[in-house]
Amino acid sequence: MRRSLSLLLGSLLGITVMLAGASPSWAYPFWAQQNYASPREATGKIVCANCHLAKMPTRVEVPQAVFPDTVFKAVVEIPYDTSVQELAGDGSLVGLNVGAVVMLPDGFKLAPQERLSEELKQETAGVYYSQYSEEQPNILLVGPISGDQHQEIVFPILSPDPASDSSIHFGKYQLHVGGNRGRGQVYPTGEKSNNGVFNASVAGSIAAIDAGENGATQVTITGADGSSVTDTVPAGPSLIVAVGDSVAAGAPLTNDPNVGGFGQLDAEVVLQNPVRIYGMLAFFAAIAMAQILLVLKKRQVEKVQAAEGI
Repeated sequence: MRRSLSLLLGSLLGITVMLAGASPSWAYPFWAQQNYASPREATGKIVCANCHLAKMPTRVEVPQAVFPDTVFKAVVEIPYDTSVQELAGDGSLVGLNVGAVVMLPDGFKLAPQERLSEELKQETAGVYYSQYSEEQPNILLVGPISGDQHQEIVFPILSPDPASDSSIHFGKYQLHVGGNRGRGQVYPTGEKSNNGVFNASVAGSIAAIDAGENGATQVTITGADGSSVTDTVPAGPSLIVAVGDSVAAGAPLTNDPNVGGFGQLDAEVVLQNPVRIYGMLAFFAAIAMAQILLVLKKRQVEKVQAAEGI
């Protein structure tokens, strides 16, 4: 019943997105969840890269090791120049939004609010986390949210406990992280957004440049055989051609307005057995005690030798 209700709500959300003509910068997570069982393909590529074609760096900070049933944080860094603006769907300039996906190992999940420290509550204030699906609580999504305030996104994570889950074992685990800033160049339907380069569909000469609907521009190209083709450039990108110019098929008609991009990387974390730490500390203590006793024994021998005049 709950799953049916979730699917119904998802369908209603999809209809709302299409009717409202929403920007793919925030519509895309919904489409990814509907079209991909996992956000990571068999090749290792995170599917966000299918629409966000530009590559930009993403970094992540996680502890080297964590104890079972412990809250720790994964900090995803999404750097970019905050002075730049990108094109909105209507061609106006707006600030960039950011988003992130963190694929945790099985058993790891978002830490519940009551387990967060006061510091973590402050660091995660105003950030909404969602699961990729009901069946995958270990895959977390954030965004899009304002990039001006969130070039670092903190994910509070709860580690699993092998004592309560026999499928979990101590050892090294891998995390897959993706970070995005700005809108995509391709809609999930395969159409181009206005946040990319538009190219000539045929070779020929630019015969006319006319205004179209909703701020678009109609570029008419006359081929060598005398036939004409009209390419539509939506509002936003700037034309780099003029009437009379010759263009080759596939040649750019506009600049590249995109200032964002997507990046992904892998990280590792060790689920550490506390007993091993205690054993290591006991070993270090034993070594230190042995060294101290050796020094004391050496001084005792020296005193005896001095007393005997040796």
